[in-house]
Amino acid sequence: MRCVAVIPARLASTRLPRKPLREIAGRSMIARVYEAVAASQLLAETIVATDAREVVEHCENLGIPVRMTSPDHRSGTDRVHEVAGVVQADVYINVQGDEPLVRAGHLDALIGLMQRTEAEVGTLKIVCAAADLANPNVVKVVCDSASRALYFSRSPIPFDRDSTGQARYFKHLGLYAYRKQALELFCSWPESGLERVERLEQLRFLENGVAVHVAETCFDTIGVDTEEDLRRVEQILLKSS
Repeated sequence: MRCVAVIPARLASTRLPRKPLREIAGRSMIARVYEAVAASQLLAETIVATDAREVVEHCENLGIPVRMTSPDHRSGTDRVHEVAGVVQADVYINVQGDEPLVRAGHLDALIGLMQRTEAEVGTLKIVCAAADLANPNVVKVVCDSASRALYFSRSPIPFDRDSTGQARYFKHLGLYAYRKQALELFCSWPESGLERVERLEQLRFLENGVAVHVAETCFDTIGVDTEEDLRRVEQILLKSS
């Protein structure tokens, strides 16, 4: 099974300008993400997909495979879809360019899910820390007995109505694996209602009847959206080096 990872990297972030090129512990964010993803032995290829010539030049200087994509894409998934039109694979992995704590183990878990099942779409979850339950920036997921997502939400789900303390909460990690047909379907559909309300694009699959299979990992990540996130991740990387 040929698996290709695509790392969407948009330069014009509103909350953290020039995000892919920001330095974290001596390396640019995009370089750190690429190196971590490419470390997976299960990948045939890893490609950065961007809308900025400056990111292209930065990647080329570092020997990182990169493709220029349309500036009109609304999401990273659309950028992955464009790359899928010219790069052949059985499965495409979408790793956002603002996940510098991603590791090969995440990719291996996701690819393993796609290898052992007929899932059209796969993603990851991890046990959610109590401190993150009420944080709307931490997306939660609930699954059925076959590890298919029932719902994703920024709210703490499920709701423990009787305060039993027995509810299990899982954080969704925003890495995805798609077979090409699912990727093409996603990009052909309009934005869905729940997707618009929660601002979670994966709900488009659920609203259109496509199951999202979820594998569990023990490795957490922190998406970098703000200056505070960047400094927090930098401290983690410095301590682990």
